[in-house]
Amino acid sequence: MKRKPQGAGKQADGTEDWFTGPAWRDRDGRAARRRKRIRIGAAVVVAAGAAVLVLNPGDVRSKLPGRLGGDTTAAEPLPPETAAPGAAPADEAFPATPTLAAPFAGSPAVRYADGAAGIVLPDAEPVGRLSKDEVAGVLRQVKELLADANLNRRTLRGERPAVALNLVDPLQPDVRKELEAGLTKPDREHDPLQLFTRFDPHEVRPAGDVVKTRGRMTFKEGRDGALAVHTDHTFVHPVVKAAAGASEVTRTVVRRVVDFEVNDPRRFQATPGKPALAGYHHEVANTACEVYDGFLHPQFSDSRPAAEASGPATDPYDRSQEMKEDESTGCGTVSRI
Repeated sequence: MKRKPQGAGKQADGTEDWFTGPAWRDRDGRAARRRKRIRIGAAVVVAAGAAVLVLNPGDVRSKLPGRLGGDTTAAEPLPPETAAPGAAPADEAFPATPTLAAPFAGSPAVRYADGAAGIVLPDAEPVGRLSKDEVAGVLRQVKELLADANLNRRTLRGERPAVALNLVDPLQPDVRKELEAGLTKPDREHDPLQLFTRFDPHEVRPAGDVVKTRGRMTFKEGRDGALAVHTDHTFVHPVVKAAAGASEVTRTVVRRVVDFEVNDPRRFQATPGKPALAGYHHEVANTACEVYDGFLHPQFSDSRPAAEASGPATDPYDRSQEMKEDESTGCGTVSRI
């Protein structure tokens, strides 16, 4: 996985950091980032044994003899995720087709929590020099950052995620500068989608008021007594085309793994109690590939793929697998959406 140098660091007194790492405490001198986009386009085997090659698994669902839309109100919510599940959610034999009234029909996300309720905070405990209350405060900031980056309606329609940006330690100037560059003039090397979920409001609009969320947050004592917070969440965004009268619902599934550190300001240039980004990786299911305009581009039944997909089909709802770090940025396929 490619990592960019962040520069040499200094201690709070201005002398060179004797750990030889950058000021914001990443000794390796890099913030980890991963781009992987999985477009729609998969061979789906249904219960009757027929294989169908389609542009959109949602289109397959519309041809199955299953329920149209379906009643999702009775689905039992999942308990909070405390560890990686043992396997992917089971496929429905005859999954329902998503509609404006039931945008999560036919998807495991129907049992996910609504919005920020799916970002569950662990019980705080003292870590290193930080008290229980201080740790709890950091965890709340992390949740607020994730919510603003992936759930805030303003962020989703392409506006500046001011809350999330302001929660990043300002003593990480290179990280903040790169994030701002991606928002101002996005390109392949400066992609705001690495941390923020954004759609072009001229292209799509939300199908309803709910984004489904599933994941977990953990923390521990990291290197040299730092508080290390690890987050792993999946966000399911149902959308329709922005055109008046559009009714076909598709979903874009974003999984993000984001790591934070809170470092000792007596030893490193760090803002007390402020989380620093230590690494961020993401996978996106159902977006045009090789497009770097700062927006996700969900594919509908009449969409043409932006790039040729390769590799085995991936289930974007499978949270049993760790997100592996690599340098790939290509297109894959999904088994469902």
